[in-house]
Amino acid sequence: MVVFLSYIFLGLSLAAPIGPINAAQIDQGIKNGFFHSWVIGLGSIVGELLYILAVFFGVIHFLELPFMKTFLWSFGAFVLIYTGVESITSSQKLEMRQKGDKDPLKRTFATGFLISVTNPLSILFWLGIYGSVLANTITRYDQFHLILYGAAIIIGLMLWDITMAFVSSGFRKFLTPRSLKGISILSGFCMFGFAGYFGYQAIKLLLQF
Repeated sequence: MVVFLSYIFLGLSLAAPIGPINAAQIDQGIKNGFFHSWVIGLGSIVGELLYILAVFFGVIHFLELPFMKTFLWSFGAFVLIYTGVESITSSQKLEMRQKGDKDPLKRTFATGFLISVTNPLSILFWLGIYGSVLANTITRYDQFHLILYGAAIIIGLMLWDITMAFVSSGFRKFLTPRSLKGISILSGFCMFGFAGYFGYQAIKLLLQF
């Protein structure tokens, strides 16, 4: 049980660092409430689950090819720019949204999934972290425990997702419409910052060809 809980804590630790998904969750929680913030995080978890499976089955090395990494950096930058523009432009309609005009959940889920799956940092992250955990676990436990502890990491990710959704949606009850708009705009510019980093990495890789 102690080992299982330690893997849940590992999942929490992996999800906690501030990144584009956390910024998107804060934006959705403030604009649309708990459920939208949770769904965008859920989309991200599905994307991360694909990387976990890729590490597990040994196909992650295909995603490390220069062409694939350049594509992911470039497409990731596009997704983040689009999400940032959406965040800033929709902040002007925040008062109307509070009356029920919310983003479709399918679109919110897709945004979270795309931000996660087009982030090459996730490839390096899961290869380095989960890859080393897998290498350590596979020498000490059977396949059942490998799946069990992998599930524990996912549980940790989901707990962080729920926590972020609660926190971000809870803030909207105590903030004025003007403050909500300001935070939404700030989230948009955070997305632009991450997009700039992604674009820079894509250009660096292109120049190496």
